Amino acid sequence: LTIVDAVYPEQLRETYAPPVVLYYLGDLRWLTGPQLAVVGSRQPSPYALRAMRRLLPQVVRQQVCLVSGLAQGVDTLAHQAALAHRGKTIAVIGTGLDHCYPAGNRDLMTELAHHHLVISEYPWGTAGARHHFPERNRIIAGLSQSTLVVEAARHSGSLITANIALQENRNVLAVPGSLDNPNSVGTNELILAGAKPILNSEHIIEEVLVDKRL
Repeated sequence: LTIVDAVYPEQLRETYAPPVVLYYLGDLRWLTGPQLAVVGSRQPSPYALRAMRRLLPQVVRQQVCLVSGLAQGVDTLAHQAALAHRGKTIAVIGTGLDHCYPAGNRDLMTELAHHHLVISEYPWGTAGARHHFPERNRIIAGLSQSTLVVEAARHSGSLITANIALQENRNVLAVPGSLDNPNSVGTNELILAGAKPILNSEHIIEEVLVDKRL
């Protein structure tokens, strides 16, 4: 899929340095309609798991597609929430489509490739490299009207995604966390800086769907 193709997502095309080529497995129709990026810690707390179980099912039922990075932790939980509630999900990965990182998500990646959508800007045969993942994050943020940060430590990759979303004039949403949890420092500081605090599903839906209608 190239940047000049009609089905190339317009929201991504409008971003700074959009990928010229995207490689994909799955159904490109998943690129249409409202998108919510969901990012967070690779070692989420039980609180983060409870928050996602409370917030995401109703969002998925509104036909909002969950976009994430197939990483361990919050990313995996976001994809699984979409599957569990018969919704849509897109995985943006930092390797070629013949690789899976982490390897433990191979079955999940196969499921998404067959019934949802997996995309990458890296050609077949490309292994993971450290710099690929921040680059991958700009695609996650660029595809989505809003980015939800569930749990993030200070200086984490999730905050990179949130900052990219802010630079692209997208909505940034954050789940408030405990003051004594290091993984909540990033989300709480995002709220302090002006991100919308998310207390229920409706707070997400009104941002994603109202923004899409506008």
